[in-house]
Amino acid sequence: MRKRIFRIIMSLAILLLVILSGMLAYSYFNVERAVSRSYQKSGLKAAENGSKEEVLKGKKPLVVLLMGTDTGALGRDYEGRTDSIMVLVLNPRTKKSTIVSIERDFQVNFPQYPQYSPSKINAAYTYGGVKLLSQTLDRYFKIPVNTYALINMGGMKSIIDQLGGVDIPPLLSFDYEGYSYKKGVTTHMNGDKALEYCRMRYDDPEGDYGRQKRQRQVLTAIIKSGADVQRLLKPAFLNSVSSQVRTDLTFSDLTQMAKSYRASGDQLETDYTHGTGFNQDGVSYQHISLAERQRISDLVRQAAGLKKVQLANGQ
Repeated sequence: MRKRIFRIIMSLAILLLVILSGMLAYSYFNVERAVSRSYQKSGLKAAENGSKEEVLKGKKPLVVLLMGTDTGALGRDYEGRTDSIMVLVLNPRTKKSTIVSIERDFQVNFPQYPQYSPSKINAAYTYGGVKLLSQTLDRYFKIPVNTYALINMGGMKSIIDQLGGVDIPPLLSFDYEGYSYKKGVTTHMNGDKALEYCRMRYDDPEGDYGRQKRQRQVLTAIIKSGADVQRLLKPAFLNSVSSQVRTDLTFSDLTQMAKSYRASGDQLETDYTHGTGFNQDGVSYQHISLAERQRISDLVRQAAGLKKVQLANGQ
């Protein structure tokens, strides 16, 4: 599973693929314009390890909050609940990257919004955007966030169709929304079939964890199908992608990342939070123990070159 870390970023921000794949001079205008359309200010304050600008300038470990939503076109409603929450650490000094998936049903409290507490962590973006989700990660894991990228999973349908489909060997056999999937049999999927493959949850014995695996599998397939740089540089493709992505990374930021953080993909470590399910007031949640939160905190902070911090039980 060793892949250049920018291919991981690409799974939630396909625009970066264009920058890393090498652009012709005449293409800069189209790419820069597409990136500018995806720009959305985050409201993030300088994190423990510095602001986004300070981190990039100093070529220090960068912590990226990656989110996936499934709310339809981002232009209509991109402030829905986040179906996927991941923390990515790019460390050019150790030439290593770490990506951790956070269980979306993790029960949390929002001190800023007591009327919405307790709630699932995936509601943080709905109530307070990137800023509240970042504050919640800091509250429960002491994880700093420097920048973010949000992609609409529903919008992947048009992107996959423009790529001519993707080849995927399903991780399990099931029927869903009129489609049949057979485990291990490589299947060429159009956008709609691939999207439904990602969405199925309740027939997967691994539940939400299984769905996260399938989402990552489809996003990786998109990357492989997008190897033709000239096709990616076409205005139609750039427009399709930019309408489905929100990030506070500017064109200048992405260019700097391409230059300074490429080596961070030499090694890749992946992990995810392990929780236990429970029901409260008719709502299904996940409980993540203090010991597990401490483990994730230590892992991410070490990857970011930060000292470990002892978490309190009340957090």
